[in-house]
Amino acid sequence: MIFNRLAVAAALCAAGSTAFIAPKNAGQVSFSHRVSSPLSAATLETAAVSCGRSLSRCPLGKCCHSFMSHGDTNNNDTLEPTSTRQTETEEVAKPEVMRPPIDYVWNDVAGQLKEAFGYSDAEIESYSNEVEGSKDNLMQIYKALQMARGFENACNQQYMQGKIRGFMHLDNGQESIPALVDYAIKNGDKKYSYYREHTHAIASGVDPGEVMAELFMKETGSCKGAGGSMHIFDKSAYFQGGWALVSEQLPYAGGAAKSILLDRALGISDDENYEKQDVAPPADDDRISVVFVGEGGAQNGRTAELLNSAAKDNLPLLLLVIDNGRAINTYTGDVATNGDVYQQGKHYGVPGLKVDGHDAADVAKGGKAVIDYIRSGKGPAILQVHTYRFNGHSPADPEHERGRKDEKAWARSDQDPIKKFEDKYTANGVFTEDELKAAKKEILAEVKAAVKFADESPMPPVELAKELEYPDAPDTDYNQRPAPTYADAVNKRTISDEQMATVTAHIDALREKAKAGDISIGDAINLAIHEEMLRDPATTIHAEDLQAGSSYDIPKLTQQTYGQIRAADEIIDEGHFIGKALGEGMNGYRPIVELMNTNFGIFGMAELSSAGNTYATTGGQFDMPMTIVGAGGTAPNQSLGAEHSQPFHAYVMGIPGLKICTAASPDAAYGITKSMIRDNGPCFLFAPVKMMKEAKGVLDLDVCAPLNKAALLHEASADSVANGNAVTVLTYLHGVKEAQLVTEEITDEGFDIDLIELRSLKPLDMDTIRTSLERTNKVVILDESTQSGGVGATVSARINEELFDLLDAPVKRLCMDDAPVPYASTMEVGVVKRGSDLVQAVFEI
Repeated sequence: MIFNRLAVAAALCAAGSTAFIAPKNAGQVSFSHRVSSPLSAATLETAAVSCGRSLSRCPLGKCCHSFMSHGDTNNNDTLEPTSTRQTETEEVAKPEVMRPPIDYVWNDVAGQLKEAFGYSDAEIESYSNEVEGSKDNLMQIYKALQMARGFENACNQQYMQGKIRGFMHLDNGQESIPALVDYAIKNGDKKYSYYREHTHAIASGVDPGEVMAELFMKETGSCKGAGGSMHIFDKSAYFQGGWALVSEQLPYAGGAAKSILLDRALGISDDENYEKQDVAPPADDDRISVVFVGEGGAQNGRTAELLNSAAKDNLPLLLLVIDNGRAINTYTGDVATNGDVYQQGKHYGVPGLKVDGHDAADVAKGGKAVIDYIRSGKGPAILQVHTYRFNGHSPADPEHERGRKDEKAWARSDQDPIKKFEDKYTANGVFTEDELKAAKKEILAEVKAAVKFADESPMPPVELAKELEYPDAPDTDYNQRPAPTYADAVNKRTISDEQMATVTAHIDALREKAKAGDISIGDAINLAIHEEMLRDPATTIHAEDLQAGSSYDIPKLTQQTYGQIRAADEIIDEGHFIGKALGEGMNGYRPIVELMNTNFGIFGMAELSSAGNTYATTGGQFDMPMTIVGAGGTAPNQSLGAEHSQPFHAYVMGIPGLKICTAASPDAAYGITKSMIRDNGPCFLFAPVKMMKEAKGVLDLDVCAPLNKAALLHEASADSVANGNAVTVLTYLHGVKEAQLVTEEITDEGFDIDLIELRSLKPLDMDTIRTSLERTNKVVILDESTQSGGVGATVSARINEELFDLLDAPVKRLCMDDAPVPYASTMEVGVVKRGSDLVQAVFEI
């Protein structure tokens, strides 16, 4: 037996085939007659027969058979099913590719369904019969295959003609996935894909003409030409992207799945305009959320976070892994040790199934079984489809990666799911060649019509770009926004009398503090949150340490009042729960995200960026209500070190679509929070970390503050203006306190200031700044961000560009040095500006 294994090893080395030069654990495969190799059949059969077994029946999974078909396997994972291989007339396998096929037959899939999902033989047979016994279902699958192939071929042609621009990623070879979607996914299911999503969208019910028009950048496109190839959305089909950052879609789909549970728990659902109404989902509501990801993208840490969240909350979620063996163009085994993503769920109690994408019917049968498992309420699951991509990552890629060109050519001839379908079902008499040709002709006519529609459609107007910046205009008066009519009814059935009594007492106590001028910034935000969560039951909240009230009591009593379904304690990764909030926001909810310290939002930059882009990218289809709030900024001598002292407010200034505000007082924090929760776009409120509990004040109760206005906190005297001794001071966060502490010192020296708090960093209130400069003609910016790329740099540039004629002196910026903020106060004073610097600047200007 040892001799046999050595003989095989020697034969493999002599052959010099790249088929076996793969990292260990790169995947487990079995062989069939469909592949060719430089290693002769006689060589392999001799080795196998020498140990008394035919190759496909060889029990030595970690011996000769392992060496030939599995690579160097020294982990303890269970080998994939091989018990049902047909061996009577089988020619032994031997591909000249880095990644051999798995060549599953239905019994291989059935065995996994029994073991991982608990299906009985009878149930498995019914899934098989539903496809194999129905000519209509088989034809549906075939047409979906042809639509996917035909559409992508047309895209390639139009791209080469210059009618499609930018990046484009084609799906040729992977058609069994959209065929499954067409067969087993319903309209009401939430679908989240990545940048290779044309076929997923069409299979989900998005009109092919609208998809093609979107690629042609036309106004009739699914997103009015604002999204493009990587951003296909359709609200009516619940197709929710098209996301271009690898794996970012994973937490979004988790949030969408959570929205299904929220609908059920609150007894609300979407009306014909996709707005929430006081109508419970039907008793047989079996909607799920589906998220597509490549096996390369699935190596991202978001996968583990999603599986944990989905398992914890028993989310109706399908993680559909498209396993084409390539992370972009790189062989996935070169960068990842676990290609079997479907097994990753074992740690979380999430079952998985692996199917062979070469056989579209088997993918439909096995996939439908997995989907029904989720629909039955048993929780999330993983479906991994082993497939091959016939094209490069995009038409622009040179494909110099190891083995890619040879693999692509081989896959086109040997692993085409359409050819296999046609061969199989004409050979067994289900279809005639003429029937399949007629079906293909019908589908290609639809593709041709889609191209014609796109070609003849108009381009979008230039004005549309600015119209898509925000769902709500910057000057919206949120006091005029009506509350949902169903609020009282939902509160009554979801909040117990005891819970309502407790939260009412809490709110009353905070309102008394507010009237007495004794409420803190943290408590003011907490009061606003409770008032808004009661006003609109579609409001949710996510935070770390939420049960305990986090660091500043912002989410205090939320989970105790509204339950875990609306007030979620989260894992310590802001990107994950910002992403889940995004998914909820796309599906009719108003999530609040409390960051504890806003600098932790660095973990969520991808999700924040997409939140800002969503309304525009979707052509205005999807509002993106989301309120992000937390303590941040950099106070003088705060001794928090560099990581907790970063100007995150400056980092996010460049994200389009975000409204960004600051609040240095309880009144500002309260009014802005209420408005942000009612806004239909993403908003970010920064509060000063060192003033969260110390700053106290009176609140203008029940009043929403504007999100586009600065506040004049102190007005320079008429005499100082007349004498030319008045200066406009623009500041925010801790700078407000620093300025207020030195105002008297400034006036004692015969000068005075218009002290303006920049409560709205974006959009910037240039009108208030202009009004002040018309009086003072001089401006100092006390900035809590760095010299390079800071808030002050933006404000200074706007003043110079728009108000230059009002200036008697250059804009003076007092900003943080570009060096990281030190912990030691003796060094920190050289980096962070404070009141004493302001006094000197006023005197100098």
